[in-house]
Amino acid sequence: MILLGSSSPSTPAIIAPRPRRLRHRTTTPSLPHSRSPHRHLVLASSSPAPTPRPLARAHRPGAVATAAEMVFSVTKKETKPYEGQKPGTSGLRKKVTVFQQPHYLANFVQSTFNALPADQVKGATIVVSGDGRYFSKDAVQIIAKMAAANGVRRVWVGQDSLLSTPAVSAIIRERISADGAKATGAFILTASHNPGGPTEDFGIKYNMGNGGPAPESVTDKIFSNTKTITEYLIAEDLPNVDISVIGVTSFTGPEGPFDVDVFDSATDYIKLMKTIFDFESIKKLLASPKFSFCFDGLHGVAGAYAKRMFVDELGASESSLLNCVPKEDFGGGHPDPNLTYAKELVDRMGLGKTSNVEPPEFGAAADGDADRNMVLGKRFFVTPSDSVAIIAANAVQSIPYFASGLKGVARSMPTSAALDVVAKNLNLKFFEVPTGWKFFGNLMDAGMCSVCGEESFGTGSDHIREKDGIWAVLAWLSILAYKNKDNLGGDKLVTVEDIVLQHWATYGRHYYTRYDYEVFHSTDTCVYTAHLITC
Repeated sequence: MILLGSSSPSTPAIIAPRPRRLRHRTTTPSLPHSRSPHRHLVLASSSPAPTPRPLARAHRPGAVATAAEMVFSVTKKETKPYEGQKPGTSGLRKKVTVFQQPHYLANFVQSTFNALPADQVKGATIVVSGDGRYFSKDAVQIIAKMAAANGVRRVWVGQDSLLSTPAVSAIIRERISADGAKATGAFILTASHNPGGPTEDFGIKYNMGNGGPAPESVTDKIFSNTKTITEYLIAEDLPNVDISVIGVTSFTGPEGPFDVDVFDSATDYIKLMKTIFDFESIKKLLASPKFSFCFDGLHGVAGAYAKRMFVDELGASESSLLNCVPKEDFGGGHPDPNLTYAKELVDRMGLGKTSNVEPPEFGAAADGDADRNMVLGKRFFVTPSDSVAIIAANAVQSIPYFASGLKGVARSMPTSAALDVVAKNLNLKFFEVPTGWKFFGNLMDAGMCSVCGEESFGTGSDHIREKDGIWAVLAWLSILAYKNKDNLGGDKLVTVEDIVLQHWATYGRHYYTRYDYEVFHSTDTCVYTAHLITC
């Protein structure tokens, strides 16, 4: 049944729930509602204006929240298209102030729901989380209310909205709910290695049921929908859920039950890593008095995993972690793991102008959403192109997950040919793909690729369908552990530099140069590129 509050076109339509008492249950006291510029009050007929809804909370891990009665209805909101909502290779990225415009985020989310098959929305489970950058927590609440209105059965959210991009992919592929359901996809809230904060960048992308980015057929349909959208669905009277508390908050609406399940961000991902790597051999390496280690989280989401992974599981000293407290603005820095922006790590590893202490043997960094990585040895930088080639060359011996052999390897077009030579020497299938991780995912889904990488500091394997920064760090630690397994008590360990020099001696050294042009307006970039083509 459709109820129209008035004949005014500005008054939203309300889809009434089936005639029954609808309940939201919680045992915790009511908290003030978190205000959002996207929240609109619905006035229906002569009914009084609704009072602000409490913040819904689950009271303990694994608990289902229980309390006061409420009405959960679905509202159709009128809207108009925004120009330029075309997802790139990594989704839609704009300034936070752009996303904060009325209906801007909602338009894109509804356009995505409309682009998906019905069975991936109605009754489905989706993941909503990201790197924790500014506006993420507001976005989670908006998307959850829209998911409820569109008939989604449950939303999985990492605690405090934190999930790395590789962890989201792992959760889509591996996590199973109590009733046996798996996620059909995810809204990932990230602008990757771009800065964060009120005047900086925000981003959103959709990943599919295989854990990988939506293919072009889907992103093209999303973009087409954004150009014609006239309305979106939202459960405005659904209270904001306290995503700082682990547990399940349950509601009932027109299409039946709806849950928001807040869970620990790191548990599922660490469990997967333990099936890939030999943690005991890495622990022995890190325990060696001759080996020292440093990891820089750049105040990105990697910090939600670093202490649990490197300190609690692998025994590294907590002092080996730099900038591992996730922050909405990444501590005012640029969360890009390269020699320019990971300055503190670069200095500590002996590569900076002010380095005056003995560097650790191994250093690494991850970007804002923890899918990119940089690997350093003592006073030694490993290029991303060399890194993927070295991992591929040593994977079978060093990483249990690959013990039966590699299916193939792949690199992006701009990446150096170092991996090509490894593939030829080891008689492996080799592929070159366009820029965009989704193209690696196609090969992996076809069982043709095990290890892949790109020169933009992205490395990964077929354990998920995203590049994976922490996976790459563990891969390097595994190679170092293997090379030193009979030498931990010796006078000198095999170092990162030793491994790279030996690789060059075996396969040859490949040179390439990367130039980064930042803060370019897309229009200017197109003009510049066109000029280069005609020169």
